Amino acid sequence: MSDDRLVVNRRKFLTAGGTALAATMVPRIADAAATVATTSPYEGQSLQVWSCGGLAEAFMPANAMYEQQSKASISYTGAFAGALGKSLLGSAQTEVFAPRVLGLAKKLKAQGKMLAFQPLCFTKYVLITPKGNPAGIESIQDLKRDGIKTLCSPESSPPGGKAAMGVLKKSGVLQEAKEKSIYMGSCVQHDVADIAAGKADAAVVELRITRLPRYKDKFDIIEIPEKYFPAPPIPFSIGVMKWAKNRDFAHNFVSFITSEAGQAHFAAAGFIPALSEEGERLAAKYGVVDA
Repeated sequence: MSDDRLVVNRRKFLTAGGTALAATMVPRIADAAATVATTSPYEGQSLQVWSCGGLAEAFMPANAMYEQQSKASISYTGAFAGALGKSLLGSAQTEVFAPRVLGLAKKLKAQGKMLAFQPLCFTKYVLITPKGNPAGIESIQDLKRDGIKTLCSPESSPPGGKAAMGVLKKSGVLQEAKEKSIYMGSCVQHDVADIAAGKADAAVVELRITRLPRYKDKFDIIEIPEKYFPAPPIPFSIGVMKWAKNRDFAHNFVSFITSEAGQAHFAAAGFIPALSEEGERLAAKYGVVDA
């Protein structure tokens, strides 16, 4: 089986009407879990998988489902993608890698360390307010209003903090947002607790932050126009590395993660799955192509 076969056929899903993301995909998690293979060619084997830490909430349940079906073991590490990428560009090794920032996947491919890659999912940025939106915020431009208290986390792990500040800059409200911020935070996952508590009126975050269990139903969410999103942090990809001990096994795992059952976990975690019409549009827009 060739190493360039990572790209899976998405058309079957798309023609079945797979345009609604979490609403239509999440219920299928249970359906897929109910069908467990009685035999597996990978039973008893172990696969090492690394990803950007922001994907952990999606990968952990997806990995558990794959382990149940394959009777194999997934050794998973989710951490700062820049650090993992730097180590892989050096002497570190893993079998499957899901990086953030397309340039990293391309660099690993160019060095022959990643055999091939494909789109995994995409992030998006939203404006959050305390539940009930007490300040009556309707758009990101409202951060210019008098009396609005913002929350900025510029020192949050890259590219998260820098990207959110980039959204504020491209939307023309950066100066006001910084001046009105109740403090300059360093960890968005910790800092947004002050939005939930009503200590600040609004913050720009990735949608995935609102899906973390501790923040379920804690925020009102306001859309931000896509034209304000900085490009580099938006796409996530996934690929098999040259160190995969059993490449058929590694490819099978990637095929599962990019299948309807696997992608449902990414939708549930607040990402836009590559396996959707919106995902295909974004893959074309950002050039997430293994070439």
